[in-house]
Amino acid sequence: MQAKATTSCLECHEARIILQQRLSKSAWTKEVDKMVKWGAVVDANDRDALIDYLSTNFSPDQPQYEPPRTLIGKTADKASATSSAAEKSK
Repeated sequence: MQAKATTSCLECHEARIILQQRLSKSAWTKEVDKMVKWGAVVDANDRDALIDYLSTNFSPDQPQYEPPRTLIGKTADKASATSSAAEKSK
């Protein structure tokens, strides 16, 4: 069902929009139905399974989404090396 969610949702949204959501099953039902009315392509035979997938994986019970962090002007490897060098010089 993840592939179908990807196809249906990411046609219009960035993945981050879905990953950030923490909705109940009833809220996901309303959201899916609203998106279908606005033109999202969800096969009627997949609707309930899609809602189950979203409400299981992106429910209020799931941990909050933590986006990847980057340092401006530095890659993670450079930042790690810089941090290690700083620790050694203390």
